[in-house]
Amino acid sequence: MRAVAMNSSTMKKIILSTMLAAVLACAACALSACSGSAADSAASQPTTRTITDAIGRTVEVPTDVHTAAIDGFATRMVVYAGAADKLVGVADIDKTDAVAMPYQYTNKDAFDSLPSSSAGGAKNTAYEEEIIQLAPDVIISTETDASVNDDLQEKTGVPVVVVTQSDVFGDATYASLSLLGQIFGTSDHTDQVVAALKGWQQDLADRTKDIPDASKPTCYSGAVSFKGAHGFEGTYANYMPFVAIGAKNVVDETGQNGALIIDLEKVAVWNPDYIFLNPQNMNLVNQSYASNPDFYNELKAVQSGNVYSQPSFNYNGTNMELAVADAYYAGKVLYPQKFADVDMDKQADEIFQTMLGTTYMQQLKDAGLGFNKLTIGA
Repeated sequence: MRAVAMNSSTMKKIILSTMLAAVLACAACALSACSGSAADSAASQPTTRTITDAIGRTVEVPTDVHTAAIDGFATRMVVYAGAADKLVGVADIDKTDAVAMPYQYTNKDAFDSLPSSSAGGAKNTAYEEEIIQLAPDVIISTETDASVNDDLQEKTGVPVVVVTQSDVFGDATYASLSLLGQIFGTSDHTDQVVAALKGWQQDLADRTKDIPDASKPTCYSGAVSFKGAHGFEGTYANYMPFVAIGAKNVVDETGQNGALIIDLEKVAVWNPDYIFLNPQNMNLVNQSYASNPDFYNELKAVQSGNVYSQPSFNYNGTNMELAVADAYYAGKVLYPQKFADVDMDKQADEIFQTMLGTTYMQQLKDAGLGFNKLTIGA
């Protein structure tokens, strides 16, 4: 056999080709190893995580939560958490178009199109079959009985996470908002909401902390809504907007806490300097006035024109944005010098924008629920 002679140029080409083939082979091997490593890494990522809900239950939820259904009045909290778009089922009451429920009214078109996963309201019940069909990643509940939640979770096969709104300004409420942020991946948003709530709480307290009790006027909040509408006699002890600004609520003298019905004669004895009424229930107040005008006309707040609106924040639970706005308005009325820099419309819309993602003052005004003076019997 005869050897084939190669010139130096041919030899260089062969060597370069061999080296290139070797490099490509190594790269292919490395890429294959990398792909395998990435696949192995992805496969090793946990698909669930364990959280502790508002009543201390340990619940295993998906790592990535894309959908949720509501049991009770938790829809509001999901809206505050910036996760309304995750909802696939809401409560029946969340489809009641009511301006006095800002979280609902700002999302009414979306909520009206969703199936009902519970009844909501005082007689709430979960719709188990509907939830099973919806197959959400989680159920967000306000039911405080652990056994009821455990039963719902077992029957539907869906993790049930309980949240709470024990106070507008309270650690339990802040913790529930933060928990929802972790579950839905909206922690940046919930951190901002919690920080804003704490900031408003501090601002309200700071504005009034140096006012001596002896210099504070007395006040009364009536026509509040709780378990339905009430007239002048419907009131609150430890009324959150008054508590936030350190106001002298005459009803606190009863030693009670929360909503109650008060005897009109007791109000006459107290004869508060200022009266705040829920404009939504003024029809009931005016009916009472028509049958007993002397009672109202003898109140010094009525005589001096110191009767003001206070939109009810209690509607299917506590509408936190309204409660905070009410506190600022009560502050402007009772302590005008301390709140002189507060433009009520701008302050309220700042609160609404933070909590709801939109302004809302104009909607309240259009519905007759703005912040202004009221005339009893008009």
